[in-house]
Amino acid sequence: GGTERGRVTVGGTLPQRVLVKRILRTRAVAHQLYLSLLPSLRSEMLGRRQGSATAGIAVRSLVQQVAGHARHHTITPARSWGSGAARSLERTVGMAGKDRGMAAGAIKLGDIRTNWTEEEIAEIYNRPLIELIFDAGTVHRMYHNPREVQQATLLSIKTGGCIETCGYCSQSSSWSKDTKMVAEKLMDLDDVFKEAVRAHESGSTRFCMGAAWRGPSQVGPKQFDRVLDMVSKVRALGMEVCTTLGMLTAEQAAQLKVAGLSCYNHNVDTSRSYYEKITSSRTYEDRLDTISKVREAGISVCTGGIIGMGESDNDRIGLLYTLSTLAEHPESIPINALVPVEGTPMAKLNIKGPTGLEMVRCVATARVLMPKSMVRLSAGRMDLSIAEQAMCFLAGANSIFAGDKLLTTPNNERGEDAAMFTELGLVPMPAFKGIPDKSNPGRFEIPTIRAESIHKADLKAELKKHANA
Repeated sequence: GGTERGRVTVGGTLPQRVLVKRILRTRAVAHQLYLSLLPSLRSEMLGRRQGSATAGIAVRSLVQQVAGHARHHTITPARSWGSGAARSLERTVGMAGKDRGMAAGAIKLGDIRTNWTEEEIAEIYNRPLIELIFDAGTVHRMYHNPREVQQATLLSIKTGGCIETCGYCSQSSSWSKDTKMVAEKLMDLDDVFKEAVRAHESGSTRFCMGAAWRGPSQVGPKQFDRVLDMVSKVRALGMEVCTTLGMLTAEQAAQLKVAGLSCYNHNVDTSRSYYEKITSSRTYEDRLDTISKVREAGISVCTGGIIGMGESDNDRIGLLYTLSTLAEHPESIPINALVPVEGTPMAKLNIKGPTGLEMVRCVATARVLMPKSMVRLSAGRMDLSIAEQAMCFLAGANSIFAGDKLLTTPNNERGEDAAMFTELGLVPMPAFKGIPDKSNPGRFEIPTIRAESIHKADLKAELKKHANA
């Protein structure tokens, strides 16, 4: 082996151990790659004194990764990282896992499967945290660029007055006197669009809109039509658009799809067995039914849960079991930490919130179970240090909410996040990278029916502006 204009070149037949050592001396990035691959290489290659064709292929794969990227001292993008050395781990990493305490042949890192058992998930979840983070980071690098983190913005377009009884939510009318929450009307299209433009200019590539409804059926077609206009107009900015509007009918889901909706959020919140302790106004099956309708409409699914509502570790395992055994993995999985709001039932219980390391464990387990999904570090991030957030990113989180507010609760300021990105070496993720490429999702033309409706709303807003001048 040797170097030629900064690139690694390999020739001859050297023992694998000697070859790897020479790679290490070539570039610092080779050392980084070697450490990440060492457990798998050791079990398959370095332990075989006489070598084999399989070992040679795996070592050459490592060499190709180093040769292609050592010059730039950077980690490869997700698509190219999905081949070569990382892909060769899919078969061997299970053997390395066995050496670290995982059941032989039972769990293979990087496999896409929806038939997980609760016992398997418990085995992953309960692993020593340092090993779990390593495994999750390994899986993360198989399918994603580990430096890329998407920035999303969440706006409450209809605040308060919700008839649901979610014990964690300040927007329920059932305890509005205690929370001092005043119900507001649905925002105008023009005001929402201005917020979307501001978010886009600030670096967000995903715009999420939440309405405190049981569902669009509660408010009638006029308000839902306005939301459809919001979806189309914001999508035309080139942003991903997500909404959370409560329970949907099949027809409403289809309308959102036509309007250009990228993703629909409908969290299952917790495990099936603990759900009745969270709300009494709907069932777990109600949540799953809406998720099914969203999927059938061809919209990407965003569903996750909240950690720190008094649930046990088994409930957290149950939540992850629900998510990972859906017919298709959710494209987006928000992991939230409870933000207790004064006056809500959850806040009155004085429940101790999750620690940073508990959040890391949940993120890491989600990443191992659902390798391709976006794992979003969502509410409660203000209570995490930069070091704890870094561990979440290392374990597979690749999205945050940016901006100083999430619906009704405070959030990290953009300046703080910018400083964190710089300190950790993170880079913003482009729009639509975490959404399956179906009919070129980046290109969008506003449907005629929505264009006409948006035009009328724009004229109305212009007349209102002149009237107030």
